[in-house]
Amino acid sequence: MSYDVIIVGGSYAGLSAAMALGRSLRNVLVIDSGMPCNRQTPHSHNFITHDGETPKQIRETAKQQVLQYKTVRFHNGLATRATHINNAFTIETETGESFTARKVIFATGITDVMPAIKDFAACWGISVLHCPYCHGYEVRGQPLGVLANGDIAFEFTKFIHHWSRSLVLFTHGKSKLTAEQTAALSKRNITVVEKEITGIDHTNGYISNLLFQDGTTHPLTALFARVEFKQHSSLPQELGCVLTEQGFLQIDDFQRTTVPGVYAAGDNTTMFRSVSAAIAAGTKAGAMVNKEMIDEDF
Repeated sequence: MSYDVIIVGGSYAGLSAAMALGRSLRNVLVIDSGMPCNRQTPHSHNFITHDGETPKQIRETAKQQVLQYKTVRFHNGLATRATHINNAFTIETETGESFTARKVIFATGITDVMPAIKDFAACWGISVLHCPYCHGYEVRGQPLGVLANGDIAFEFTKFIHHWSRSLVLFTHGKSKLTAEQTAALSKRNITVVEKEITGIDHTNGYISNLLFQDGTTHPLTALFARVEFKQHSSLPQELGCVLTEQGFLQIDDFQRTTVPGVYAAGDNTTMFRSVSAAIAAGTKAGAMVNKEMIDEDF
């Protein structure tokens, strides 16, 4: 079956785009593999009217509301191939199914690459955190750590210091801070620990101690970390979409990628990762795709 728009990714950005398009009377297919990056995060914050709800609750409610629009269809599956021939995009799934549309929106997110620290992944999104706007309030004033090194470590530590004065920077190896940066942290009683971390002592994802290679430990409530990432899906690049130097899909102010007819929204396009931001981007992408089709058909 052919659709007006295929949306690859059915989390916040994808569902938001689907709602905008459903309300625009477009035939839409959402393909989703059911693996959002925040699937083990216990609560979502900084999203008014939904503050404190679980990400799963927000997604399920959104999906129910989106599917009330009769022109929107949801397909559970993993998109594995994308082609563009004669002004039509074809998306294939791992089970061999094939769907065609005039336009495509990639709301595929990113994959966080966990460091080789035992149980780091088990705590990710629970007490190993990436964003103080999402999680800082809940751990305010408590013993916190930052895992980073070099210039980004200094900037991130300075940032987290706003939420807690009980803060330690863990460089996980020899510090790459400048003398001036180290002095600035010391002036604010922020200790720099260079010992290599081997693991995390935790209960159901909630940290109690960091474990070091020398056998010592350090008690913590939460650890803020910036980890490497990669695009969750390679399909946009297979279609020719360009990535930024930081590894995000390059888009313009209207969520358009560098390939005509291909849009993107959500975490795959920006370092500002939040539910509310993804939803806003999805709404814009849906509206802009609809406008583009109106202009083409009028």
